Amino acid sequence: MPELRPWRAAKPHVVRLADAVRPRLARVAAATKPQVARLARATKPQVARLARAGKPQVARVALPKTWQYTAGAATAGLALAAGVVTAAGPWDSSGQRTAERDRAVALGRAGGADHGSAPGAPGRPRPAPSAGPVLTGLGGVSTVKSAPESKALAGALDPLLKDPALGTRPAAAVIDVTTGRRLYGSGSGTGLTPASTTKVATAVAALSAMGTDHRLTTRAALEPDTKEVVLVGGGDPTLTAREKAEGSASLRTLAAGTAAALADRGVREVTLSYDTTLYAGDEMHPIGVDGNLARVTPLMADEGRTDDSTSGPVARVPDPAADAARRFGDFLKSHGVKTTAPGPSKATTRAKTLATASSPPLSALVERMLTNSDNDIAEALARLTAIATGDRADFAGAGKAIGSQLRGLGLPVKGAAFKDGSGLNRADRLTPDLLTALLAKAADPSHPELRPALTGLPVAGFTGTLTTRYTDGASGVVRAKTGTLSGVHTLAGTLVDADGRLLAFAFMANGTDGILPTTTQKALDRIATALAACGCR
Repeated sequence: MPELRPWRAAKPHVVRLADAVRPRLARVAAATKPQVARLARATKPQVARLARAGKPQVARVALPKTWQYTAGAATAGLALAAGVVTAAGPWDSSGQRTAERDRAVALGRAGGADHGSAPGAPGRPRPAPSAGPVLTGLGGVSTVKSAPESKALAGALDPLLKDPALGTRPAAAVIDVTTGRRLYGSGSGTGLTPASTTKVATAVAALSAMGTDHRLTTRAALEPDTKEVVLVGGGDPTLTAREKAEGSASLRTLAAGTAAALADRGVREVTLSYDTTLYAGDEMHPIGVDGNLARVTPLMADEGRTDDSTSGPVARVPDPAADAARRFGDFLKSHGVKTTAPGPSKATTRAKTLATASSPPLSALVERMLTNSDNDIAEALARLTAIATGDRADFAGAGKAIGSQLRGLGLPVKGAAFKDGSGLNRADRLTPDLLTALLAKAADPSHPELRPALTGLPVAGFTGTLTTRYTDGASGVVRAKTGTLSGVHTLAGTLVDADGRLLAFAFMANGTDGILPTTTQKALDRIATALAACGCR
């Protein structure tokens, strides 16, 4: 039947949601059973009277078709499943993590997430106070129990960490996000190659240095004496030349604004240049030419991709800045402005801004970076962090700035080394202790500016780099950043255990050369699934 096709297509997602929330739904049902029974007894007389009064009208009401019943039931079921995930899973109905809220209550702090600016900043409201426990409103008591016991947790995780698929140097850490207490550690202070979990550190450093509202601006400026238009790179790797910008800064719109401003000045012919002096040092990452990353430059369009993709490895243009300037010139010509072939230059202090194009806020860039493991955004944010902190905007300066920001937040950086922002450099080092501390800091109610470092994490079985993982495990319960290089596999994120506690974890496996990557990934996923299922008392 055609009307049912959408519901058949949705069936696998509904099944995964149902499997993920069934234990929590059972606990909610048990907690609310007495109240439901009392409500039923209290309303029974009124229901009977309504039934007798409405009986004559019932015969006149046309019955809907069978497919309408089925579709309506499917819709209601999907909504119920999503609602239970919201109420009982990592997020409650306000969008705030349940355990984060409990921690805020314990510390006596405001707990709502404010992605605007620092708490109490002039002209902005303070974050909303933490609400009472969601389940208290339903059943009168909270079902969130104390954290797992370390000994029991070790009994569940130690055997899994001995899996040969994890290579010769596995390490792990688990902490209770509410209290910050470490519940489990195995080589947790050892610095290992983190691969793309480095992006969690980059995210926290960038957010702390620049704030969630910061935007990256590309501008076109006119040198008044020479009629030279300079396209000035502002470090935005998401600038797009595509017809549909979909929320990103548009090179086409920037060209249209520039052409209009030139027309107002009576200028129809210009020399076209581009300025990439915002960054310093080498543009080429130490890995060399690689489809995972374009040359690191403050001016590029669509990350220098040579196809219509928005994520993942693909061939890149040799010179992203020159390519963006060439496209900009083509758009100017379409508006009647004649230009020369673009060349490198530097805008002077006398140059007058003609038009600008700004990126989405930093919070959105961080989320996109984490969800898609976007290396171009990561390297841009690392260099912009260096600029914000007064360091040189090259690979070394970016690494120094990231380390300084994390140290200033009181995070355990001993054993860490930051050689880039993306994790593509094998000389990077992070410890499981630092990764879990980063996640806990991002959940801290006193640091709402760091929240995108959590909200950007892929959801197991549903989004980003975890879309195809956990199909038979903790789908929808685990949120984590993956890391993969040849011989290196890592996983760091958050989950809610069987007792409703929010835990942060980091599992790192180095020396897995010769082992099928999917085998190691599944071994890591089994550890996270076991942790999610473990009350461990």
